Amino acid sequence: MTSPVSDSKRDRVIIFDTTMRDGEQSPGASMSLEEKLELAKILEEMGVDVIEAGFPIASNGDFEAVREVSKIVTESTVAGLCRAHQVDIDRCHEAIKHAKRGRIHIVIATSPLHMKHKLQMEPEAVLEAITKSVGHARNLCGDVEWSAEDATRSERDFLRRAIETAIKAGATTINLPDTVGYTYPSEYADLFKYMVENVEGADKAIFSTHCHNDLGLAVANSLAGVQGGARQVECAVNGLGERAGNAALEEIVMALKVRGDQLPYETGIVTQHITRASRYVSAITGFPVQFNKAIVGKNAFSHESGIHQDGMLKNRETYEIMRPEDVGQGATNLVMGKHSGRHAFREKLKGLGYELGQNALNEAFGRFKDLADKKKHVFDDDIIALVDDALARGSEKIRVVRLRVVAGTEGQSAELTLDVDGEVKTAHATGDGPVDAVFNAIIEIVPHSAALRLFQVHAVTEGTDAQAQVSVRLEDDGRIATGQAADTDTLTASAKAYVNALNNLFSRKEKGRPETAIASGF
Repeated sequence: MTSPVSDSKRDRVIIFDTTMRDGEQSPGASMSLEEKLELAKILEEMGVDVIEAGFPIASNGDFEAVREVSKIVTESTVAGLCRAHQVDIDRCHEAIKHAKRGRIHIVIATSPLHMKHKLQMEPEAVLEAITKSVGHARNLCGDVEWSAEDATRSERDFLRRAIETAIKAGATTINLPDTVGYTYPSEYADLFKYMVENVEGADKAIFSTHCHNDLGLAVANSLAGVQGGARQVECAVNGLGERAGNAALEEIVMALKVRGDQLPYETGIVTQHITRASRYVSAITGFPVQFNKAIVGKNAFSHESGIHQDGMLKNRETYEIMRPEDVGQGATNLVMGKHSGRHAFREKLKGLGYELGQNALNEAFGRFKDLADKKKHVFDDDIIALVDDALARGSEKIRVVRLRVVAGTEGQSAELTLDVDGEVKTAHATGDGPVDAVFNAIIEIVPHSAALRLFQVHAVTEGTDAQAQVSVRLEDDGRIATGQAADTDTLTASAKAYVNALNNLFSRKEKGRPETAIASGF
């Protein structure tokens, strides 16, 4: 193996996170203001250089999110996206003006296909729009990023002219997105190499990648772009994003860290926070992380084969190219049981990336003890599920008190008791199945017009005593809210997940936060 490049010779790669903007544009991945604020704190603690907090012109909710994130973030740069229109740019500037480090991010398409059919503009008109929009933004903010939407399907000479125009107008970062995940690594690397060498004024700007995963090449293309001269990578936690998603932040960062012999670049990411960020994004969006997902998947550091286990016992490097603790993953499936004490439980939580206050710790420990009485073994994933479930509950106006379900060939019925803002209410309902009966009982107690868009159940661990983790997604008048819950009883978990989604939905309605009206992915 080639010896690693010394730190003094490594180039710095800026990590630009777009989980809150492009990631939220995944259908059903809407995040509340409170969730975005918490995610911003996690990303900043992780060392993310640029946090793209939203698309301010899209809706009042997006504007509010960018503005509030700008107020609490002090180390990272906070960016807002806008189109090449003055009203967009002004709205974006208004949202980021409180940021210690703010960035206006302008996007306009440069491919023949997009210019003709979407923009309905001639190439020269696009160049004129670039000059006006970037110039206007630069008068408002010293940090301006310009993106050539569909850059990888643009004519190379025109793209070069567009980049030169943006730099002359004051752009400090140039992003060349693979908007539809069409390019492949050698082609993308060559695109950057050509632009860095041939664009007039290229030394005055940082070049950036933004890759989508339609062909499963987003991470490979992003790394190739860096090798071609890009020094910023736009990515999202868990690869969240439109269609097949964006380049996954965790994969980009760890590829640069593990393969320093071939990729002599460094980031400022504190990798021990990666798993924490992954789990939080999964929890608030309701998008589960596949078990075999690189870096953050449940099985990423699991070994079942006897040959693998033998090798691991002799030397862990035989089958692990990185340590689970380096990305915040605790020891896989360490058995915990009803005889475990509070101190052991606290240390286990730390190993899994959780730092809880005393009250939250006491509540989590009590739930752990209850679970341990029901299960012979309590695994890491059980603990993660019960802690995430407790954190998701927060201060809810509606709470499940008691549930009794009758099911079988003679029919299904549910008797449910809820605490609704301090008032205990009970309902009896029937349904086509036990879950349907439970949901009908909830609707009887808390009447609403929200439509059920997703009901998903998966077992947290193996065995008949496994906890069920349920995700429920509701939609009402354009607003989407997701709820999650875990319990050894699937029907109880279903009731709690539905109630959690209702609480989230009602909270958003009270705050008047409409669903994003305008979406832009590149």
